[in-house]
Formats: sequence, structure tokens, C-alpha cells
Amino acid sequence: MMLVTRKLEFCASHRLHNPRFSDERNREIYGSCNNPNGHGHNYTLEVTVAGHPDPATGMVLELRTLKHLVQTHLIDSVDHKNLNVDVPFLQETIPTLENLAVKFWDILEPHIENGRLYEIRLYESDRNFVVYRGKNRERPD
Repeated sequence: MMLVTRKLEFCASHRLHNPRFSDERNREIYGSCNNPNGHGHNYTLEVTVAGHPDPATGMVLELRTLKHLVQTHLIDSVDHKNLNVDVPFLQETIPTLENLAVKFWDILEPHIENGRLYEIRLYESDRNFVVYRGKNRERPD
């Protein structure tokens, strides 16, 4: 089995806020990320597909195909957007890294035809990132 990864970037703003919590509780949990006017990140998204190379092409899938899938189904929807307001599939979702990774997985997985979606790695900074391997793969390999 091989792992093939494509990295893409997008810029977006968000506010971490749970409407069921008091303003005080939100500030306690989310700190400066609860700024009422939001804040922004330059995100990096890595999408990894697992599979066996096709003997005819030598590839698990064409990287330009993976780039196109991620670009059209995710990046075009979130780039330069307010994730709380402008992205329909994130309505009613607190846009934490964890929640974004799950939503991104759910959107991308049905579109992967060669191989299978193996991992989503989403960075909001050089030091803060999340790794998600799908609902059926909760335990690390």
C-alpha cells in the first residue's frame, strides 16, 4: 500500500463560540479565539489517499485529480470566507480544527474513486494542527 498526499492552502476567518454557553464560559474555553469579530488563519490542508499503484500508470491516483477534487469540493468553498457565516456546510458547527477535519472528510470521501481517503491533516498555524482518519478508523494504525 502507498500513501499519496496533496497539500493545499486557504485563508479564512472564524470565531470559536458555542451559543449554548454563556459569554463568560465561551471566553474561558476559547480565549482570544472567541473574539466577537473573529480572527483569521492561513490554513494548510493535507489530504492523503491510500492505495496500490495501478500497474499501467504506476500511480495510486493522479495528483492533479486529487488537487481538483480538494479544490472544487473544499477550498473554493472556504477560501477567504468567514467559516461561521459564509460556508453553508459549516452552519451550526463550531469551526474548530477538529470539526473542520470531520466535515472536510465527509465531503471528500465520496469523491475518492482510486484508493481510499486515509487522512486529513489540517494546520491553522505551524504549531497547531489536527489529524483525522475517519469515523471507522478512530484508533491509530
